[in-house]
Amino acid sequence: MPELPEVEVTRLSFADRIAGAKILGVRIGKPLRWPLHIDPQSLVGRHIVAVRRRGKYLLLDLDDGLLLIHLGMSGSLSFVQHPPLADKHDHFDLSTSLGVLRLNDPRRFGAVVFAAGESDPVAQKLLGKLGMEPLGAEFDPLLFHQGLARRKAPIKQVLLAGDVVVGVGNIYASESLFMAGIRPTAPASRLSRPQVARLQQAVRDVLARAVQQGGSTLRDFSNAQGEAGHFQLEAMVYGRAGKPCKVCTTPVRTIRQGQRSTFFCPHCQKP
Repeated sequence: MPELPEVEVTRLSFADRIAGAKILGVRIGKPLRWPLHIDPQSLVGRHIVAVRRRGKYLLLDLDDGLLLIHLGMSGSLSFVQHPPLADKHDHFDLSTSLGVLRLNDPRRFGAVVFAAGESDPVAQKLLGKLGMEPLGAEFDPLLFHQGLARRKAPIKQVLLAGDVVVGVGNIYASESLFMAGIRPTAPASRLSRPQVARLQQAVRDVLARAVQQGGSTLRDFSNAQGEAGHFQLEAMVYGRAGKPCKVCTTPVRTIRQGQRSTFFCPHCQKP
């Protein structure tokens, strides 16, 4: 699943190139996870002002309204001037004066949704319960500690839930907890302020590095220019079960948490 770094990398790969474009047409293929909530033809003639991100949602600000794009489990965007004919997995084309923004999604868990603005109930249903942006100024260690203090679940699962801090997906949660020296099974509410401060900085550092490396390409992720990510090549624990820890040489372990694989070093990450 594309996580926050992959969504941000995707945004950076086309945001400047599509800004100011006029919408010329909309093509919709098979139904996606949620309906568009507007007549596609009514988007024609509107202009794209900017592209932002909130959690794992891309927000295309229009001169009248807002398009929210989610990549789901397997989605990816491309933005080219002359795309090939749409194939069976190309479910949404936004044709503009500067190129065609296309959503390809083999599993169709992604979505493109129109809302009048961020305060629109349609947008609030998707964005209203999201936690702090980990790369934003509001991601404060004290607020982070206060949020975790109310959660008794294991810290790894709280990170994935997205209601305290948003967008820390499976890869990046394992890597952040390793960097902070925290066992993924530790109850979130029992973490001390120093531990939370270390984790807050680790989350920032890991996500920023992932964006710098173009995200992680484990299967078929690529940005809107078709470029793969490379963060997975420098992972410290993720995907390294049984291999020696890069810090202490203890074999990396893996466990299942909430149907997801968690990787950690039993020596570097104390209980």
